[in-house]
Amino acid sequence: MAISSLKTGEIGSTASAGNICDVLVIAGGGGGGMTAITLGGGGGAGGYRSFNKFGVASGVSYTVTVGGGGAINTSGSDSIFGGITSTGGGKGGGGTTAGTAGGSGGGGAEDAAGGSGNTPSTSPSQGNNGGSGVSSAPGGGGGGGGATSAGTNVVTSTQPGNGGNGTASSITGSSVTRAGGGGGAVDTQGQSTGGTGGGGAGAKYSSSVNAVAGTTNTGGGGGGGLSSGRGNAAAGGSGIVILAYPSHFPPLASIDSGLTYSYSTTSRSGYRVYQFTAGTGTVKF
Repeated sequence: MAISSLKTGEIGSTASAGNICDVLVIAGGGGGGMTAITLGGGGGAGGYRSFNKFGVASGVSYTVTVGGGGAINTSGSDSIFGGITSTGGGKGGGGTTAGTAGGSGGGGAEDAAGGSGNTPSTSPSQGNNGGSGVSSAPGGGGGGGGATSAGTNVVTSTQPGNGGNGTASSITGSSVTRAGGGGGAVDTQGQSTGGTGGGGAGAKYSSSVNAVAGTTNTGGGGGGGLSSGRGNAAAGGSGIVILAYPSHFPPLASIDSGLTYSYSTTSRSGYRVYQFTAGTGTVKF
């Protein structure tokens, strides 16, 4: 694409890459844990990585991948922009297993620990640990970790494993919270809540209430369950990749057909905003 009248350091400059692009990369959330034996943990939120004034260069192609949410008992998939990778959320534990490590860790099944968040380690952290579950009546699975806070441990007979809360971003022009953890399954106590930012609530066995899936394009974790026909677990929500840069720079030169996206010049005043919601491919500045 033709660019003229650029200052050194701006996009298209031969002197250096332009540090002009705000970037948000959120991976797919983990699915809730579920077996026929015990109450499962909530899925961990997809890894959350945010950068202001990230360096990009004119004429250069960057890989974009939007991670899918994990099915029940499955971790979420990674999301990517260029050299930035956000790790899929860990799946919730089922049976007697711990939650799986990931961008945020999945909650543990009854009497099992939560999975580690921020795995692999990034700075700033991309997520938090899942909570642990307990089997002592009425029992429950731990909450999945979220981008801002860890999943709740089940420590009393009335405390469900709530999902950890997500993180708010105004990259699109409006504040939106994403990457909340999924809630763990419960027996008779109050139903667990998903973390703010798309985390799904856990199943409630005593009332035959199914878990709630993580919200699409938030990276929210799915709620945990018990595969007895009295409260199934749910899948994690897909991730998202968002790019925003000043509108006096040209639109992206090309976007692969394998990517699903929306584009706005009005949602954030003075910015071009691209939201990639599915697929994989390359974009060129």
